[in-house]
Amino acid sequence: MITSSANAKVKQVMSLAKKSKARKLSGLFVAEGLRMFKEIPKDRIDSVYVSESFLKDESRKKLVSGLVYETVADDVFSTMSDTRTPQGILALVRQYAYKIEDLLSQKKPAFLMILENIQDPGNLGTILRAGEGAGITGVLMDDTTADIYNPKVIRSTMGSICRVPFVYTDDLSADLKLLKEKGVTLYAAHLDGRNNYEKEDYTVNTGFLIGNEGNGLTDETAALADAFVKIPMMGKVESLNAAVAASVLMFETARQRRQ
Repeated sequence: MITSSANAKVKQVMSLAKKSKARKLSGLFVAEGLRMFKEIPKDRIDSVYVSESFLKDESRKKLVSGLVYETVADDVFSTMSDTRTPQGILALVRQYAYKIEDLLSQKKPAFLMILENIQDPGNLGTILRAGEGAGITGVLMDDTTADIYNPKVIRSTMGSICRVPFVYTDDLSADLKLLKEKGVTLYAAHLDGRNNYEKEDYTVNTGFLIGNEGNGLTDETAALADAFVKIPMMGKVESLNAAVAASVLMFETARQRRQ
């Protein structure tokens, strides 16, 4: 049993939880908690850590039956944990590797969320989770968007990280042009939208451009949209949170495609 926070494995977990660079170098990320552990495909698990008290509950102990795991003293596990109330289980998981083609290789029309400089981990995780619920085929992000393997993002996805393809790009403009060449119509959520969002047809290959929480889309990216759409507001509110706006657009698309 691991009884010291100075243990190399404990330090590795803490580094992966806190540092994007460590995650990139190792190709691993931390998935913590009962819900996330159940969602992770077992063939992607690199290693498992459980607290001493976790193993005292027989129903929980069954979760790691047949797996190799490390037992950690409760106080040390609390040190390792990225949450205020640890549930006593976490795994190091091998990262996913997708190409932009994977976002389009579905039998149904493409349905993409394209994110530029989204900074809030909660927003990113929510977009992924809501996106799975709405049926998106993938997420394309520029390289200034938050790290999808940040523990806060992982928790916010509630498992969608394991099922929704995603790609980071260091040349968003080039990839948007490629998508257009492949027949994807791009819509920018924008205050200058020509139509309210529900007036467009999203039953064909569709991508939505969602910009930074404070500044929106850059002019360069917005210029590549085929059309601007707006979400009409009542009261004195000018715009919505990025994840909320994305969800409105995604579920309108889901509604149209159901019909």
